[in-house]
Amino acid sequence: MPARSRRLPGIEAEGFAGMDLFNFSEGSLPLLVSMPHSGTHIPPEIAARMTEAARTLPDTDWHIPQLYDFLSDLDVSIIQATHSRYVIDLNRAPDGAALYAGANNTELCPTSTFDLVPIYRAGEALSEAEVAQRRAAYWQPYHDRVAEQLAALKARHGIALLWDAHSIRSHVPRFFEGRLPDFNLGTAGGAAAAEDLLGILTAVAREAELIGFSHAANGRFKGGYITRNYGDPAAGIHAVQLELSQITYMDEAPPYAFREDLAEQVRPVLAGLVQTMLAWAEMEADA
Repeated sequence: MPARSRRLPGIEAEGFAGMDLFNFSEGSLPLLVSMPHSGTHIPPEIAARMTEAARTLPDTDWHIPQLYDFLSDLDVSIIQATHSRYVIDLNRAPDGAALYAGANNTELCPTSTFDLVPIYRAGEALSEAEVAQRRAAYWQPYHDRVAEQLAALKARHGIALLWDAHSIRSHVPRFFEGRLPDFNLGTAGGAAAAEDLLGILTAVAREAELIGFSHAANGRFKGGYITRNYGDPAAGIHAVQLELSQITYMDEAPPYAFREDLAEQVRPVLAGLVQTMLAWAEMEADA
């Protein structure tokens, strides 16, 4: 698969000139896998203003590319962010609109960690102008590429699929009580993907109960901005978000180590979900 990336002009500090904004590889099948929160890079001039706790990046979707390494054997497109969600959250609306009404949401440019610890030191709060600059420099190129690729897949196949790959700690009181289910599928309450597609994906997750994994569909996590914005079943574009509990594949405490002994159990389920989605698209194309 040819690999391409988008570079950010103007970053010169400490050897980070031309740092890739994202990594992109193009496949021929009608699926784009998006990894918007797996990045860990923070430009030095931003990191210098952050609190010590924030610089450990506790809210990263850790090791998602490693967990999804089976994608290298599939002919699908992949876009992976390189910068931390603390620089800007690629899964939030550009106008900063809250994802969940009445919830304690995080912002387009987050100001606190999931544990409500300030991200910026006293006196270093972001201005509206800086948020706008980051939106143009970091957020827009990623979304331009997602939109371009989905349009290309739709033109080529008559259908386009988007799998938005996420993970989160199993316990985050800010967002939910108790332990999160292991597999959390979201289609914006049914608005972002066909009902029968979600049905067969949920069936795969249900089968994983036999090996100890729990699941939910359109529960606490219904899909973020990416799922909600790009999913358009009537136009042949179907978007699904998976929020995976991190306890299924890694140590949730620092240094956030990847656990291959756990990953080898969860990875086949992930592969089954992706392959089921592709098989569904093939049947739709033949219908």
